[in-house]
Amino acid sequence: MSTQISPLSVAFPGDELLDQDHEWCEVTVGAHRERIRFHDYARIYSIPGLYEHLFYDRLECCSPEVVGTLLREELAAQALDPARLSVLDLGAGNGMVGEQLHEMGVASIVGIDLIPEAAAAAERDRPGIYRDYLVVDVCDLGPRQRRELRGHSFNCLVTVAALGFGDIPPRAFAEAFNLVSDGGLIAFNIKEHFLDEDDPTGFSRLIGRLLETGIVEQRAEKVYRHRLATNGDSLDYVAIVGIKRADAPAEFVAEAERP
Repeated sequence: MSTQISPLSVAFPGDELLDQDHEWCEVTVGAHRERIRFHDYARIYSIPGLYEHLFYDRLECCSPEVVGTLLREELAAQALDPARLSVLDLGAGNGMVGEQLHEMGVASIVGIDLIPEAAAAAERDRPGIYRDYLVVDVCDLGPRQRRELRGHSFNCLVTVAALGFGDIPPRAFAEAFNLVSDGGLIAFNIKEHFLDEDDPTGFSRLIGRLLETGIVEQRAEKVYRHRLATNGDSLDYVAIVGIKRADAPAEFVAEAERP
């Protein structure tokens, strides 16, 4: 579990609904007060307990539990033992999703994140959860890193609250997807708007193509409140669990990246 320093308090800007990638708060730790953008993950992870206090205690985020429950239900439907999973946790952050997987009985979990502060926070707050944790851009893997990842023989990809907003673009999702063996499980969530036809991120085109071609055999879907916005409005996401039947073709990624 996370280590929280005390006292720690968070104040939100007011009643205006801000875009998620522009949300911010004022954080007070002891006598020090500062403004932090929600997407300044390096700073948030560097303050013990802030990520949990901000997103889970104050803004009531439930995505790790929702995605984890859908995955658990699919495992039960297939009579699969969680201990047989080798999971790639994409956008692993400080290990909250890894902790969910560990509690399910998953034996092998490998985390990937872009920032070293995430890996440091996972080790600080949840030591022993990950078999390995790589600070790497999955779109720019070297030969050694790719061999290392392939060596884990992943049969499950999980990514929670990480897609879109420039953090994990469609190409990165596809690269991670293609590290999973055919027949493996794919569990993720994404902001509901990012699956609309006018989605600016490209995820609507990529995920739509994966589903309509049967490359992902969808097994479960749930629309739900991911968390509250700073003004109290609901931020709705879609959680999807499916089975991978083939790799994501390069042309699907190119379509997703098309302006």
